[in-house]
Amino acid sequence: MNSTRVVITGLGVCAPNGTDIASFTHAIKNGISGITHQPDLETFGFSCQIAGKPILSDERIAQYFSPLELRNLNSTGIVYGVIAGLDAWKDAGLEKSADDEPDWDSGTIFGTGTSGIDKFRWAINKIDDMEIRKIGSSVVIQTMASGVSAFLSGKIGLGNQISTNSSACATGAESILLAFERIKSGKAKRMLAGSTSDSGPYIWGGFDAMKVCTFKHNHEPGKGSRPLSATASGFVPGSGAGAMVLETLESALARGAKIYAEILGGDLNSGGQRGLGTMTAPNPQAVQRCIKNAIQNAGIRADEIEAINGHLTATTKDALEIENWKTALNATAENFPYINSLKGMVGHCISAAGSIESVAAVLQLTHGFIFPNINCEDLNPEITALINENRIPQKLVNKPIKIVAKASFGFGDVNVCVIFKKYNHD
Repeated sequence: MNSTRVVITGLGVCAPNGTDIASFTHAIKNGISGITHQPDLETFGFSCQIAGKPILSDERIAQYFSPLELRNLNSTGIVYGVIAGLDAWKDAGLEKSADDEPDWDSGTIFGTGTSGIDKFRWAINKIDDMEIRKIGSSVVIQTMASGVSAFLSGKIGLGNQISTNSSACATGAESILLAFERIKSGKAKRMLAGSTSDSGPYIWGGFDAMKVCTFKHNHEPGKGSRPLSATASGFVPGSGAGAMVLETLESALARGAKIYAEILGGDLNSGGQRGLGTMTAPNPQAVQRCIKNAIQNAGIRADEIEAINGHLTATTKDALEIENWKTALNATAENFPYINSLKGMVGHCISAAGSIESVAAVLQLTHGFIFPNINCEDLNPEITALINENRIPQKLVNKPIKIVAKASFGFGDVNVCVIFKKYNHD
């Protein structure tokens, strides 16, 4: 790796509690939940009948897609990803490339879990009904995993690496780190990084069947997602997309771009489903190793981290995550960084979680605040035995911060940690 510095010059988001940066910033500062009752989940007999789902009008969607594209579009993940991605590109002050020449210096790594699951179901039914000629030409591009990055590339004219990564709940944070490494290696000047997740019963059904989702708050959706709480009873499914433009500092300065933050480094690894690690449970040794290596790769000391944006899903693993952070940072109960979880407001957005939460982490650096944890007025005693209660803010903290650590952990025993720093304009 060379000495190239990588900064963030554009942000975009399509979250359950805000589908643009302004509304999302307002929501996270004020603890506004985007979790609502979902009639279709009730109809299908789901245990958990609440979810986080971005609210988009047809008029808003039409701003991002041509009439031809909209005619047969049935992939919520592609809709969310294109909106977040194009908004981030515009926010960075970048233009689409000329019609006859791709932008060879710019690419995208935009992750997902499953693409176009509703379109997939529709196509499968057509085949089963022996109506293959009615499928049309749009099924493949909506159901292939790389559909979201292909759509974004075509709309912007990207000529560098165009990829879709997929690492379960770690996907979004991983996309940022992979894009960062692409730029650091000198192979691109800028990359659009992010991830997206479909919404609806066909994407959430498997989690409901695993009994990892809460069923106790169908009558009070806003209180259902309870990270760090003693009464946490499983996660609330969510969906959406987050995106950011990563760029060399040299390029950003040359074009006078605004700079949100700098990425210092990070790490990604796997626990190999060994030790305590399984397909669905993290290996603590690997989690701690990921955090320690991220700190080392970023060239900082552990005690320089002022805030952590955790994975913290409102399951029984929340206390273990805190314990892993405490061990990896060699922290005491008193000097532990502030820690928060966005999932109290938006639920667990699956493959989009890491990117949406990373946007929230960067906004905290840019504007000098730490957003509140909601629904944890009854803090888990296993957690307060590890760290002081004041490390878990339940009200907005207005405070300049310099370094935030963001981690995501996913099914398959995979881990990602990214270190963000407030950009110093001196």
